[in-house]
Amino acid sequence: MTDCRLDVLCIGNAIVDVIANATDDFLDAEGLVKGSMRLIDAEEAERLYSHMGPAHEVSGGSAGNTAAGIAAFGGRAGFIGQVAPDQLGQFYRHDLTAAGVEFITPASDIGIPTARSMILVTPDGHRTMNTFLGAAQHLPASALDEEQIRSAKILYLEGYLWDPETPRYAMVRAIEVAREAGRKVAFTLSDTFCVDRHRDGFNELIDGGRIDILFANQAEIEALAGIPHLESAVAAVKDKVETLVVTRSEDGALATRGSERADVPAEPIGKLVDTTGAGDLFAAGFLLGSARGRSLEESLRMGAIAAAEVIQHYGARPEADLKALAGDLVE
Repeated sequence: MTDCRLDVLCIGNAIVDVIANATDDFLDAEGLVKGSMRLIDAEEAERLYSHMGPAHEVSGGSAGNTAAGIAAFGGRAGFIGQVAPDQLGQFYRHDLTAAGVEFITPASDIGIPTARSMILVTPDGHRTMNTFLGAAQHLPASALDEEQIRSAKILYLEGYLWDPETPRYAMVRAIEVAREAGRKVAFTLSDTFCVDRHRDGFNELIDGGRIDILFANQAEIEALAGIPHLESAVAAVKDKVETLVVTRSEDGALATRGSERADVPAEPIGKLVDTTGAGDLFAAGFLLGSARGRSLEESLRMGAIAAAEVIQHYGARPEADLKALAGDLVE
């Protein structure tokens, strides 16, 4: 068996977040609805980008955020995702690598630019998001480094990437490689939108015993089970996976493994600023705890610590020292 070089290897959409301040007048002039999220094409992405003011760029995407969180804890994280050989693609690779994440997936020149989400922040703090999924949606199975997959204790996949057909094949292949190597496979449902569109596909993965650790928030687990009641939904799903993790925002989180169950409260915070990335960072803490052999409760606490840190500032990347915040949990 290959030695475990990595604690967690994450697969997901490689998206650059381009964040700029904007006035209400600018939103009106661009025909944008404040606080909304819309998917846009390459032409609109270039047009809007050229109109925006000075911007702050950060490598984003759900699984990318999780990988960066694991690295911030001092863990060994890797990322698989598709960028183009363009300026934003180079930035994404540099930014994620600088955060301590191994990102060796080659760029792909298929005439589609690197994904970006233009996030316009008005003075009242509202975020208006314009997302172009670009090259991220074209991750082929041929881009996988199968040795990298074998070398990770846990393979973590985001449900968002299940939507397009090409990366779905890549994810299925990655799961096969991980399972053949005796590694754990973790999966996040990502969004109720993903669950509603792919309930059958997700259930096929879960019922087939190909997912060891399943992440969901309360709305997602209820949608997957088709039961609008938390405890009933947990009961319906928990025996299909080795470990089930359900986050509940300010109500904390729970995890089950066989007959074992742990519940933790949310960590206290000073001020809620921006909930972007809370679930991604929670997954980072829990996954690293699992990879390092921590108990269910300790892993949940690590997740809660990371989520609490990231919601107290803008952006989905930790700014405080997660390793220091977690203390002896990561020793």
